[in-house]
Amino acid sequence: MRRVIFLTLVGGVGFATLLALGIWQMQRLAWKQSILDTIESRIAAAPVALPNAPSASADSYRAVTVAGEIEPKELHVFWVTERAGAGYRVISSFVTRSGRRILLDRGFIRSADKASERPAGPAEITGNLLWPQEGDWTTPPPEVDSNILYTRDLAYMADQLNTEPLLVVAREGTRVPTPLPVTTEGIPNNHLQYAITWFLLALIWAVMTVTFLLRTRAKT
Repeated sequence: MRRVIFLTLVGGVGFATLLALGIWQMQRLAWKQSILDTIESRIAAAPVALPNAPSASADSYRAVTVAGEIEPKELHVFWVTERAGAGYRVISSFVTRSGRRILLDRGFIRSADKASERPAGPAEITGNLLWPQEGDWTTPPPEVDSNILYTRDLAYMADQLNTEPLLVVAREGTRVPTPLPVTTEGIPNNHLQYAITWFLLALIWAVMTVTFLLRTRAKT
């Protein structure tokens, strides 16, 4: 009898724990989907003027239009795309008509085009504000001599180009380089798979518990 009680307690606690983890992942799924919906609505919204004091919490992914001048100096961020393979994102300083200096992600170039000159000067750019969260402790530091970065580090790029730490990722207004607009494709949302895994484990645990209980009762 003690063994039956022990197996019942262990089985019940294990099943409840696995089930709770599955329910928690479903709640996380709803939370993440709400965030993705907000991001997608901001990306697709009609562009507005550049906010005076934008913040990451309030303005990430916001669509904006800026008019002014692209400066010729560039930073190159190593990037890999499915279609074109390895290359670089081109980051330039952009001076708005009101005199603000911001960062502009102009788009993608192939590795072979790194040394080529790109058109600068007056432009009107439509894009999205972005505060990138890229890289980790394994990310190499910038290669200053060859002008290669491995993340879009706002503080570093702003210091190098003498701008605000504010990035607009172009989607219109520049043909060279090829724009790489902001999307939600790179934002992971695996909570449904995690929930299914926990629910399956809960089912397996329940089946194993019942099997052990039936075998224990049969022996006694």
